[in-house]
Amino acid sequence: MTEFNVLSDSTPWQTGFKERWRASYESAGLGAAAAERMAGDWCTGNDWTVAEITDAGAHAGYVAVAVTDVNGALAGRVGDLHLDVSHAGRGHERAARDWAEGWCAERGARRLDIRLTEPAGELFDGYRIRGQLRARRVGSAPEPTDGVTGRPMTHAEYPDWLAFEKDAYVGDIVRSGALNPEEAVRKSDRDFAELLPEGLSTPDNTFLVLEAAGERIGTGWLKHGYVPGVSYGYSLHVEEAHRGKGYGRAAMAVGEQATLAAGDSVLMFTVWGGNEVAMNLYTSAGYRIVEESRSVGLPRSAA
Repeated sequence: MTEFNVLSDSTPWQTGFKERWRASYESAGLGAAAAERMAGDWCTGNDWTVAEITDAGAHAGYVAVAVTDVNGALAGRVGDLHLDVSHAGRGHERAARDWAEGWCAERGARRLDIRLTEPAGELFDGYRIRGQLRARRVGSAPEPTDGVTGRPMTHAEYPDWLAFEKDAYVGDIVRSGALNPEEAVRKSDRDFAELLPEGLSTPDNTFLVLEAAGERIGTGWLKHGYVPGVSYGYSLHVEEAHRGKGYGRAAMAVGEQATLAAGDSVLMFTVWGGNEVAMNLYTSAGYRIVEESRSVGLPRSAA
């Protein structure tokens, strides 16, 4: 019989939790310092309620949950759902998922989010994909492909680029189902103001105009040192008129060149749920899933 006991002291869980997340980041290709930083941010940046999972009174694992206000609406989160190997595959995982959904729904959450570092499997297959964090270790500077090169963006080009990126960000958020259009606009304004306080002159950022045969085909934006040794690609965009010509992979090669030039060795991207074209491109280019965010509406029926 699966039972859940909320802990007053979650220290034993916290230690194992961080170790598991750090190991998952390292296995995805991140260096030790980057893995430590990302695991620390995720594990300590949340106020989790932790329940011990027991099987006939014996310790079986942990489930960690939280409910927070997200843009004026309550959302639940599952921070961890872990079964010891000796208790795995006996139905405790499903019981823990159902317990987490019920716990959050009882506290007013209308959505439940989970962040995974492993394939969702049957347990979370019914949860909608919100986004994926993808990464690839860049061993050496790739050769330019399909004649695609990148040059620095000019101050004259920046305003139009910024307006386009903010609108595209809103569209990605809405398409993923994370927020409604009004909430997405507010998030876009807030995030860009925080990320680019000095605009084109914001330190440790690279803004590129992608060209082929002297013609502009797209743009790119990377943040270097996002975590130690990692550049984060906020955007690599191929304009619609130039899509379907193989430029997507070539644009990523330009981003990889900029990553190495900045002294980083890993390039990381987020792809929003619903963008299967980008997911397939990243997979074909060797970008592994570091994290996958999924969600489901609450309350859910037992079925």
